[in-house]
Amino acid sequence: MNRCLATLLLIFTTCALKAQVVDFSKLPLLQGETLKDNKGAAINAHGAGILFHNGVYYLYGEIKKGKTWLVPGQSWEDYRVPAGGISCYSSRDLVSWKYEGIALAPSTGNGSSDIDTGRVIERPKVIYNAVTKQFVMWMHIDTRDYAFARAGVAVSNSPTGPFVYRGSIRPNGQMARDMTVFKDDDGKAYLIYSSENNATMQVCLLSTDYLSPTTRYSRILVNRSREAPAMFKYGKKYFLITSACTGWSPNQATYAVAERPLGPWKEFGNPCRGTDADKTFYAQSTYVLPVDAAKGQYLFLADKWNKLDLERSTYTWLPLQMTADGPVIPAKLRASAPLR
Repeated sequence: MNRCLATLLLIFTTCALKAQVVDFSKLPLLQGETLKDNKGAAINAHGAGILFHNGVYYLYGEIKKGKTWLVPGQSWEDYRVPAGGISCYSSRDLVSWKYEGIALAPSTGNGSSDIDTGRVIERPKVIYNAVTKQFVMWMHIDTRDYAFARAGVAVSNSPTGPFVYRGSIRPNGQMARDMTVFKDDDGKAYLIYSSENNATMQVCLLSTDYLSPTTRYSRILVNRSREAPAMFKYGKKYFLITSACTGWSPNQATYAVAERPLGPWKEFGNPCRGTDADKTFYAQSTYVLPVDAAKGQYLFLADKWNKLDLERSTYTWLPLQMTADGPVIPAKLRASAPLR
């Protein structure tokens, strides 16, 4: 092969890897349904996030497996299963998913470990650091009574793991529960989390290696008691979808808008439309994936929790379209594409 042809092939391959080739009109739509991998097994990835890297989508989520039980002495329905770690699946089209294994394995029988099966490991989100060449996972780490309220971080040289757990922290001494991570176009990354006993949400700039919080943070949605954050960018504005704090029970989502990740943020109404929109279609937000951001096309990911049998919780994946009035998430109106 001559050098010119090899160069052209390299350019073509690089462009193909970076291109978002998913047809927005053919997205797999779910509304409280089971998602299966390419071998027919139920996908177990809750509180999930998706990383798009080199032409591949990587889905990370909590492994909910085992008998559900109720933690005694709590003021809310604190249903639990043993912490199963974080799973990883890969796809090139968001339809056919391959199970890649356990990205972050829990420890067993070590009550002092943040990631022991007796603890809480929730809402993992992974971003890639182009400078360090590392994949960085942030997650909510807690004790079974939710008193720990910390953010945990793990790293890997591969998107499929294994991830090595680095420890947990209360960012700037603040509680951190339901969380997400957002990486901006300029390479800066932010940790967004429910804080102050879930009364307030906070946005914190991460260090350049994404491994620790900086002292630059903002208190947002003050006294609004919001959780389950999912942040995305459209044009020059930032959007944040959250749910109310009602435990495992569904409630109405709202969205907020800002011109900068650290705010100020202004909260607006419910982005959902159609039957059961006032309950977010009986689901709770976890992530918003850009499909074609230039056209305002995104995929809204949520969990439909089964609080009495958490292993049987299902998924809601719906299109999110940006309009002149803000983000709109309609109820599912057509059959889902085949889930192979």
